[in-house]
Amino acid sequence: MKIHEYQAKEILRKYNVAVPCGGVAFTAEEAVKVAKEDLSGNVWVIKAQIHAGGRGKGGGVKVVKSLHEVWETARKMLGMTLVTHQTGPEGRTVKRLLVEEGIDIARELYVGITLDRASSKNVMMVSTEGGVEIEKVAAETPEKIVKEIIEPDMGLQPYQARKLAYSLQLKGDQHKNAVKFLLALYKAYEGTDASLAEINPLVVTKDGSVLALDAKMNFDDNALYRHKDIVEYRDLDEEDPLEVEASKYSLNYIKLHGNVGCMVNGAGLAMATMDIIKLAGGDPANFLDVGGGANKTTVANGFKIILSDPNVKAILINIFGGIVRCDRVAQGVIDATKKMNVLVPIVVRLEGTNAIEAGVLLNKSGLNFEVATSLKNAAEKVTSVLRN
Repeated sequence: MKIHEYQAKEILRKYNVAVPCGGVAFTAEEAVKVAKEDLSGNVWVIKAQIHAGGRGKGGGVKVVKSLHEVWETARKMLGMTLVTHQTGPEGRTVKRLLVEEGIDIARELYVGITLDRASSKNVMMVSTEGGVEIEKVAAETPEKIVKEIIEPDMGLQPYQARKLAYSLQLKGDQHKNAVKFLLALYKAYEGTDASLAEINPLVVTKDGSVLALDAKMNFDDNALYRHKDIVEYRDLDEEDPLEVEASKYSLNYIKLHGNVGCMVNGAGLAMATMDIIKLAGGDPANFLDVGGGANKTTVANGFKIILSDPNVKAILINIFGGIVRCDRVAQGVIDATKKMNVLVPIVVRLEGTNAIEAGVLLNKSGLNFEVATSLKNAAEKVTSVLRN
């Protein structure tokens, strides 16, 4: 689950991670109130709040120096369609703003924490190249990224934080403040079951303070039952409507840009199915994992979600019957097809428990199913029906 920058900073404050003073605003009037009543100084930063990076380049971050500018900038920014390299050409509508105090920046750095899948351990990464895309740094100057693998039963150790702070070329009070910041940031990451905590830029001010000028946090959906307060941060307006609808049925769905709707059980099989569709010359329209207990209800809900995408011109159902019986899935497919009056071609590949019986049901259903004998055959059939 993703959250907004201002929400991430609310969490970080609870863990004593240094962040600028600021507040959220949903109207231009609220923005002026935050700047006037909650923040000191005469320089403020207005930031559009959407679930995407690159906001500054898209016009979603502005520095203002009067309350009239606060009002005028907030008025123009709210309701605008903000397009960045992460939103795609369609962009996102700005519905809320973060109003913060202006910061006297001396240096911009980078720090991020995520899971290193190679070691199956968390890793903290820092770089002196803050304020730019870390992917670009990794591709062009990877030596400027310093990493520390964190042992899960020990957490980030003070000596590791000191080593990372030193690699950022910090000394004296700056070094001490950075060590304190890094240790607190890791506690926030671990304490909230986050899957990503990224501070870009991490800034050093003229007086030696170290704080998170920007903050991005993502969370492990499987651990959210432990964090009801974080669940309340969910902004459905920032999510694809079909993905939101799928979550109501406990379906794992991600919308893509192709025309072959995929219904599969198991994330690994879903990935393999999308790959082989591409190899056969097709283009997946979605990732849809109906889970290990695929049945009549989940199949019906899966159809509902897939067919809500107008780009879908054919459906490939690929179910492995390990726990679930293939004949029951087949009957669910038949019933759902009849009930929903599905008009696009459907290719079905069922393998595993009672797969032979499932094939008989599909062939005798009177419906125009394409029954595949293998994963490769299924991909070839679904691309073939699209060409016909």
